[in-house]
Amino acid sequence: MIIGEVIGNIWATRKEEGLTGMKFLVIQPVKKEENSFVAVDRIGAGVGDKVLVTRGSASTLGPDPVNGPIDAIIIGIIDSVEVERGGMNG
Repeated sequence: MIIGEVIGNIWATRKEEGLTGMKFLVIQPVKKEENSFVAVDRIGAGVGDKVLVTRGSASTLGPDPVNGPIDAIIIGIIDSVEVERGGMNG
């Protein structure tokens, strides 16, 4: 899983049939050296929210599986993070 911040929206009126009705957001990982990427949002995140994202094949799984070419999906909106010793990178 990845912690990131929503930095933008993507609108695509034409897309694969399995993606109809899905919202796409641009995510910037907390590790700024990582590139931003697009994630599907089905939980109502918005620009400025800190989010928890899963990528790869796990993106299509869950209680309501996604039937489409999904690489990343937002699975949570973060309220707070508490890290002991060394921060997120150590």
